[in-house]
Amino acid sequence: MAKAAGSTAKGRGQAAPSFPLPDEEEPAPPKRTRRRAPRPEPEPEPLFEEEPEGPGLRRRLLMFLLRGVLLLVVAVLGLVALFSAVNPPTDPYMLSESRRLGGIEQAWVPLSEIAPIMPRAAVAAEDAEFCNHWGLDLRAIRAAMGSDRGASTISQQVVKNVFLWQGRSWTRKALEAGLTPVVEAFWTKRRILEVYLNVAEFGEGVFGVEAAARHWFGVAASDLTEVQAARLAAILPSPKTRDPANPTDDLRARARSILDGAATIEADGRAACFEATSP
Repeated sequence: MAKAAGSTAKGRGQAAPSFPLPDEEEPAPPKRTRRRAPRPEPEPEPLFEEEPEGPGLRRRLLMFLLRGVLLLVVAVLGLVALFSAVNPPTDPYMLSESRRLGGIEQAWVPLSEIAPIMPRAAVAAEDAEFCNHWGLDLRAIRAAMGSDRGASTISQQVVKNVFLWQGRSWTRKALEAGLTPVVEAFWTKRRILEVYLNVAEFGEGVFGVEAAARHWFGVAASDLTEVQAARLAAILPSPKTRDPANPTDDLRARARSILDGAATIEADGRAACFEATSP
């Protein structure tokens, strides 16, 4: 028991082992948070991608123009082919005059229902070499250079009246010169003359030989006399200022000259391309 007490006393006399305490750390400063700038919203994608400028854009524009020109050429060729068999319902000049005057006189009639002297008189007056050229009379063009005299053939006048516009612009002249051989290739001479006699102007608001015959002489185109046909042909260069029913001396002289020319082209064969052949 004494031993136990001694051991107890001994135990009390020994100091408890000490462990080093960790150094107390100072509190860390608060972390600074950086505010991020808001990200910009992405722009919406364009519906059509922008074509970069340069050769690619020029090439696309050139292709677009070429396609437009090609479509125009095809459309014109289609009309030329169509009107070789179908009568043109109207033309730009007739539409313009109809709006200006509030209406026009015009009735289509086939060449077979026109007095034979009328086509011969028109050719003698306007284009004596009608049967001998391919749409452009180069000799007449050279002779007309440097003067105010016109050199348009009947074929050119048909192209101008049916497909183009009136006026003396170089643009129209160039288009007329390019389109006339095309019409000559698609149409017969007889068809060209038939269209011409049905769209030509014979007075203020009077278009076509049928309307002209009834307006000026009170007869059908099939009943025109030689003198009446020659007087109608004589007013063609200036139909709004000439009166075939009450002709001046100059108009009478012109009509006599046309009758002589009509007889000449019938005799020498220059009317053969449009004259009706006997069965």
